[in-house]
Amino acid sequence: MPTVQDLARLLEAAAPLAYQESYDNAGLQCGNPQVEITGVLITLDCTPAVVAEAVRRGCNVVVAHHPVIFRPLKRLTGANEVEQTIIAALKNDVAIYAAHTNLDNVRGGVNDKLAEKLGLLKTRVLAPQSGILARLITYVPNRPADQQADVAGRVLAALYAAGAGQIGQYSACSFQAEGTGTFTPGAGTRPAIGAEHRPETVPEKRLEVLLPLHRQAAVLRALRAAHPYEEVAYELIKLENVHQEVGAGLVGELPEALAPAAFRQLLKRQLLVPVVRHTAFEKPIKTVAICGGAGAFLIGAARASGADAYVTGDVKYHEFFGAEGQLMLCDVGHFESEQFTGEVFRDLLTAGFGRTFAVLIAETPTNPVQYDC
Repeated sequence: MPTVQDLARLLEAAAPLAYQESYDNAGLQCGNPQVEITGVLITLDCTPAVVAEAVRRGCNVVVAHHPVIFRPLKRLTGANEVEQTIIAALKNDVAIYAAHTNLDNVRGGVNDKLAEKLGLLKTRVLAPQSGILARLITYVPNRPADQQADVAGRVLAALYAAGAGQIGQYSACSFQAEGTGTFTPGAGTRPAIGAEHRPETVPEKRLEVLLPLHRQAAVLRALRAAHPYEEVAYELIKLENVHQEVGAGLVGELPEALAPAAFRQLLKRQLLVPVVRHTAFEKPIKTVAICGGAGAFLIGAARASGADAYVTGDVKYHEFFGAEGQLMLCDVGHFESEQFTGEVFRDLLTAGFGRTFAVLIAETPTNPVQYDC
């Protein structure tokens, strides 16, 4: 049976912990990673009532979007709901795993699900992250095909398998150039080409690939394992390029432009919300920016993207002025903008583990906000 650790690996392959924001606390919150999974209960927020539901429904893992432990705990006395939740989970041997801003920042995550519900097409990341890519350069022998197998192909295949060579929706991306390498093996070496103390001049290929920084260790292990040389020469250069597929928010297009009032009705219908707080705007809505959760920090990026509307949650009074009449800023609520995240978790777990154990959506209501309309 799969273990809690297996579940963590699966979710972190889709939403790497390296992509969470610095203030966040995603990952395994409590529980033994070696325990076999009997069932998974999915929720937006984990509360004592959610833990009780997990126990009642035979689930020993709760997968939540929001971390229950967000700030350091100094004691566990049950003085507040966070402590009560952790105590209940420990007492009942229920593990709690959270994927928060790392799931916000990847394609196929929170914002793609929101875009799907709104019918947005041609989506792209609204605020791509920078500084999370590196370029790996290495050199391999370049012999004629009748003298030696395709060393470059073998090394590149290993690098691709370890997570290198992906650019947007293109895989197995590399650059190759031919040149000449020189070296002199020292005493006690076992060179793949040449002999001790004899200077060598070897035709070589220079290989270059991009990689996410969080895959650095795995990619370098793959390089050393696949490379024929005893000492592998390589360069690893951190880049400031943005990662096109990683970052906050999305922007996309509606199938057809809608009048502002009709767009707000779309939000109410698709997001099951009774109220949409919004700024005044009279132009048709075609390009839409979105960010699940608290997305006021992206109002400027939404304006710069050319969006006609920006949909998010938790917008404060003064932040509404940030629309500057250039777009319709719509606050649909934090919970409402993320309520379909459970479908993301369910699809990932079902695809990864099949029917090995039950994957259930929690029935316990956790939205602290109520509407009296």
